[in-house]
Amino acid sequence: MLALIAGRGALPAEVAARLAARPLVCAMQGSEPDHIDPELTFRLEHLGSFIARLTASGVTEICLAGAVGRPPIDPREIDAQTMPLVPVLQAALTDGDDGALRAIIGLFEQAGMTVRTAHDVAPDLLMGEGVVSDTQPGEIDHADAARGSAVVAAMSQADVGQSCAIRRGQAIAVENLFGTDWMLQALQARPDGTGGLLFKAPKAGQDRRADLPTIGPQTVELAAAAGLSGIVLEAGGVIVLDQDEVIAACNRHGLFLWLRPAG
Repeated sequence: MLALIAGRGALPAEVAARLAARPLVCAMQGSEPDHIDPELTFRLEHLGSFIARLTASGVTEICLAGAVGRPPIDPREIDAQTMPLVPVLQAALTDGDDGALRAIIGLFEQAGMTVRTAHDVAPDLLMGEGVVSDTQPGEIDHADAARGSAVVAAMSQADVGQSCAIRRGQAIAVENLFGTDWMLQALQARPDGTGGLLFKAPKAGQDRRADLPTIGPQTVELAAAAGLSGIVLEAGGVIVLDQDEVIAACNRHGLFLWLRPAG
């Protein structure tokens, strides 16, 4: 049996819709999903009890999908089954995003569950290599894409983000804690006019069982509003939601969408 731990955004609902049987949809209090209704909600202070409940219910597989925040832990609310996990939870909450995910994933694995990726249970969420839009990237876009790859690799060392905007070899914006949409919205006030591209890829060495970068139609709309000329994704490394509408939106705005090989 599969349990889908759903966070915010469209990804959890899209994963559930692509499965033959509905999973047990769960959510952490404070990061409830906005596109699907959970059957089970848990507090982080009760994680040990939550894992035990999943095991008793016959859950053997876990899929983490959607954005999840880091809630503060109230020591008074920690139950007996969670108390042995406190050192791991404390370390996770003070670690970077990838380290925190590895720690949480490890707790489920220690309980005998297999952690599967969203793109593992729904492989068609990923797109293969190539330019899928009517507009094609130009020579300068190829150079900017290579620069974007290098910038995201450098950002990975600091566990900062998974995307950046590049124009003529210069990083005009980089993703931070507030995410890609916030970065693109901030670019709407850019002083340099238009042009450039959005580059998005997984962090170097990240655990791809969770937090794989994702785009959807809203990303395209924001990229267009920011005056960018196109979007470059690492092929096989970025989840694309509502793919037909993403391509259609790129064509409406005259943006290119290039699924670029890694490297």
